[in-house]
Amino acid sequence: MRHTLGATLAYAPGYTLAGGLAAAVDIGGFHWLAGHLGGVLGPAILSFAAAAVVNYTLSSLWVYRRGWRSWRRAGLFLLFAGLGLGLNAGVTWWLAAVLQVYPTLAKAGGVATAFGVNFLVNTHLVFGADGGLRPRPDAACGGGPPSGGPARPPAARAGAPRRWPWARG
Repeated sequence: MRHTLGATLAYAPGYTLAGGLAAAVDIGGFHWLAGHLGGVLGPAILSFAAAAVVNYTLSSLWVYRRGWRSWRRAGLFLLFAGLGLGLNAGVTWWLAAVLQVYPTLAKAGGVATAFGVNFLVNTHLVFGADGGLRPRPDAACGGGPPSGGPARPPAARAGAPRRWPWARG
């Protein structure tokens, strides 16, 4: 099931608040670490990692209302957070080193860029309608009912043993 624009935007206020708290951890942590460690890249990476933990926890429990203890979801989140980290750190470095923007403002630019990308990825892939955990019925693996045949009634599904923890029905 694909999200419509309206469904995607419905997550935006909560994600903005959760992301705002994570951004405060990221920017505040960066400002503190840059003052103590020096440089830009190391503090950018460390502060982003701390913010990713905050963002995953809040997004799981509050924004998307999914369990935070899913190893697959956490792995997907961290994979895309790693890509966001590269984007965040790269934009921060480019703004600070190339355009000579004050480092904390450069970090805010990196955060804003990564925020938009992470919101779309988390809404559609990590915490999507199927939670990023179940195969789609139209997938090549044949996850849905046989072609032309009816799906099992809910009562039959309820009594069937669950072989996989992510196969909820």
